[in-house]
Amino acid sequence: MSIVKRVKGVAAQDGAGVKLSRIINQPAFKHQDPFLMLDEFRSDNPDDYIAGFPPHPHRGFCTLTYMLAGQMAHEDSVGNKGLVGAGGVQWMKAARGIIHAEMPKQTDGLMWGFQLWINLPAKHKMDDPEWYDYKANVIPEVPLEHSTLRLIAGHYGEHQGPVSLPEQRFFIADLRFNQAGEEHIELAQHTTQLLYVYQGTITLDGKRVERGELVVWDSETSNISVTGEQDSGVMLLLGDAIGESISQYGPFVMNTPQEIEQAIRDYQQGTLTKA
Repeated sequence: MSIVKRVKGVAAQDGAGVKLSRIINQPAFKHQDPFLMLDEFRSDNPDDYIAGFPPHPHRGFCTLTYMLAGQMAHEDSVGNKGLVGAGGVQWMKAARGIIHAEMPKQTDGLMWGFQLWINLPAKHKMDDPEWYDYKANVIPEVPLEHSTLRLIAGHYGEHQGPVSLPEQRFFIADLRFNQAGEEHIELAQHTTQLLYVYQGTITLDGKRVERGELVVWDSETSNISVTGEQDSGVMLLLGDAIGESISQYGPFVMNTPQEIEQAIRDYQQGTLTKA
C-alpha cells in the first residue's frame, strides 16, 4: 500500500454552535465518494457541545453517529427516539426526507464522537427514511494480535457489522491498539480507502501519522500493515464510489441543483418528509 494524500481537520461549528473538527468536506478536502462528510467532536467543556444539534432537515444521504465518550439523544419526525452512548452507533437513512435533533444528554464531562455522512445513489435518494440504534454490546469486536477491531459496517472474516445498505458496499471499523505492535489487516478492496487517527500515533507505509490526521491510500491494494503505540485509535473508512454528480446545499445532497431547489421548497412548505 502507499499513502496518496494526508489531511488534517479544520476547526468548525455546526448545529447550535457545537465546536468540532471537519475532516471530510472542508475547503481543501471535499467529498470522498461515497463519503460526503466526516466530523469529530471532542471536548470536556460543556460550552463547546451543550447546545447540540436542534431539529434540522436532511435529504438524499445517510448519517452515522459513533460515540467514544458521552451520550447523545436522537429524536426525529418519523417518531424515532434513542440514546447513544460510548461505543454505540446510530444510523439514519434520511433518503427522501427527515427532520431530526441530536442533543447531548449530559451537562459536563467528555463528549467525543464522530458523524459520518454517506451518499445514496440517485435511484435511492427518495426511498423511505430509516433509523436504527445499535448499542455498544451489539458491535462485533474482533480480537487481533495487538488490537481490537470494532466492526460497524462490512465483513471481516466471519464477522459482520450491523450497519448496511443492500444497494451499497462499504466498510467502517474502529481499530484500537491494546498494546504497541504491528497489525496486518486484510480487507476487501474498495475504490475509496481512508484511515483517520483519532488517538495516539501510528506508522503506516513507513510514515508516522498522528492524531487528527486522515490518510488516503491507493486503491491498488486493500491490505494494510499498521504499527500503533499503546491506546492508539484509528477509524477505517472504505467504500465503493457511486460515481454520480453531487449537488449539496447544507443538509440536502442530491444530484442536480434543480433537485436541491425542490428539497428547499419541500422543506419550506412542510412536505419534505412526505412521499
